[in-house]
Amino acid sequence: MEKLINQFELGLFFWQVIIFVGLILLLRKFAWKPILDAVNQREEGIKNALQSAENARKEMQLLQADNERILQEARIERDALLKEAREMREKMIADSKQDAQAEGARMIEQAKSAIAAEKNAAMAELKNQVSALSIEIAEKLVKQELTDKAAQTKLIEKLLTEVKAN
Repeated sequence: MEKLINQFELGLFFWQVIIFVGLILLLRKFAWKPILDAVNQREEGIKNALQSAENARKEMQLLQADNERILQEARIERDALLKEAREMREKMIADSKQDAQAEGARMIEQAKSAIAAEKNAAMAELKNQVSALSIEIAEKLVKQELTDKAAQTKLIEKLLTEVKAN
């Protein structure tokens, strides 16, 4: 019986080997190529995905560098605008001060001119009054008969004290 079992096992082994080889040949002919194609496609897809990810990473780095450059340019432009605005403000303040000083000087000159005109008018009026007083004194002197010089001097002194009192 042992022989039969050994023979049976040997036959079974033989048929298993033939079935296995046949299965491999069938798989090679019908399934191996589609399986390898699918694996190659999958590998190619993974390579493409990795390449796309690398390209995206490089593009992100470029975009980030561009963003930094644009941000730096914006900062420089902002600083230039602020500097220009400060300069304009300072120029406007200086112009306003200069205009105010010129206006003040003009007003002072007008005031001095007005004061001088008033002074001249007052002097003219004073001269008119003095001349009127002088004429009045002269009239009084002429009207009065003066025979002696002492009376004439006394009258002039009296009239001068009256003028000083006014």
